[in-house]
Amino acid sequence: MQGDISKWMKASSDIDQANKVAKNPPWYKKLASGDSVEQEAIQAFTAQKTLRAQRDELRNLLGFKYGSKAWDDLLKIEAKIRKDRQEQIYAREEFKQKIIEIIMVILFFVVVLGFVGGVIYLYAGK
Repeated sequence: MQGDISKWMKASSDIDQANKVAKNPPWYKKLASGDSVEQEAIQAFTAQKTLRAQRDELRNLLGFKYGSKAWDDLLKIEAKIRKDRQEQIYAREEFKQKIIEIIMVILFFVVVLGFVGGVIYLYAGK
């Protein structure tokens, strides 16, 4: 059961992160696909509601089996897991996201400069 709770906590952390990303998607996702942003938001919302129900069920189960202090202990463990995941996995994902954004900006400027250079070349050739 301990392993299952640990997996559940990791999934809970992932759902929270997905919810944050859905609330503030990268600018290129907003431009490229309007429908998928709303779809991600709905999925994150639904997962969050399911998670809240599961959390209440787990709190009741732990309260009956181990007493009210068990829930507080579990919250401390969960906070540590979230912090570790934030430092490791999510920081790496945010770094990848920033690299993608930088590449997109550079690509945009290269295309614009190529277009301007082409226009100048065409007018200079006349």
